[in-house]
Amino acid sequence: MTGRLADVSARIDGIHALGMVVNAMRGIAAARAQQARSQLSAVDSYTATIAAAIGRALALAPEAARGAGARSSRPALVLFCAEQGFAGAFSERILDAARASLPTAEIFLIGTRGVSVAAERGIAPGWNSAMPAHSGGIPKLADRIAEALYKPIATGEIDQLDAVFGEWRPGHGVHVERRHLFPLDTKAFPLPRGDGALVVNLAPDVLLSELTAAYLHAQLCDAALQAFAAENEARMEAMAAAHHQIERQLSELQARQRILRQEEITEEIIELAAGETASKTR
Repeated sequence: MTGRLADVSARIDGIHALGMVVNAMRGIAAARAQQARSQLSAVDSYTATIAAAIGRALALAPEAARGAGARSSRPALVLFCAEQGFAGAFSERILDAARASLPTAEIFLIGTRGVSVAAERGIAPGWNSAMPAHSGGIPKLADRIAEALYKPIATGEIDQLDAVFGEWRPGHGVHVERRHLFPLDTKAFPLPRGDGALVVNLAPDVLLSELTAAYLHAQLCDAALQAFAAENEARMEAMAAAHHQIERQLSELQARQRILRQEEITEEIIELAAGETASKTR
C-alpha cells in the first residue's frame, strides 16, 4: 500500500512540474502573438503607402501597366511553417494547402519544424530559413527571403511567386492564406487622385522597379508576421488543451491518493486494534 501511495504522489509531483512548463510556454506564446499583432498595423500602413506610390508610378509608365499581370510558367512558393513544436498541425496544414503546386514549384520554406515535417513527406526545399524567435527579427528575415528571390527573378528562373501562410482568426483558429506576390497585378493598385504634379528623380521604369522591390519586402514582412502570430496562437491553443488535460489527470490522481491514504490509515487502525485485542486475550 505504501509503495502504491508513493508512486501516485511521485506522479502528482511530476504532473505539477509539467503543468509549470506548460503554463510558461503558454505565457511566452501569448506575449509573442500580442507583440506581432501590434506590429501588423504598422506594416499594413507602410504597405498601403507603397501601393499608392506604385499607382502613381504606373501612371508615369503606362507601358509597364500594359505588360504586367501575366501569369507564370515557372512558379515559386514561400511557405511559412512552424519554427517550433507544440503548435498542433500548423506546418501540416500549410503543406496541405500548397500540395497541388509542390511538384512543379521552387520551394522557399520558413520554419525549422516545417523543414522537418516537409522532409518526412519527401519535400526538399530549394532554400530554407528559421523563423526568428521574436517578431522584431521579421524585417531581417524578409531581407534574407528577398535576397534569395531577387536573382532567380532577375534571370527569369522564377516568374511567379506566391506566399502561403497561416492567419489567425479569432473564434475560427488558423486559416491558411495564399497570396500572390509577383508579378504585380497592376489593377490592384489605386489610381492617383488630384492633378498635383509629381516630382520624381528617377526614370519611371527604375522608380517602378524600386517600388516593386519595396512592396515585395513589405508583403513578405506582413506574411511572416501573420505566420508568426498564428503559430504562437496555435501554440497557446495547444497549451490550453494540455493544461485542461493536466488538470483532469491531477484531479484523478489526487482522488486516488486520498483513497490510498484512507486505506493505509484504515489498515493501520485495524492492525492496532488487532494488536490490542491479542494483548488483552493473552
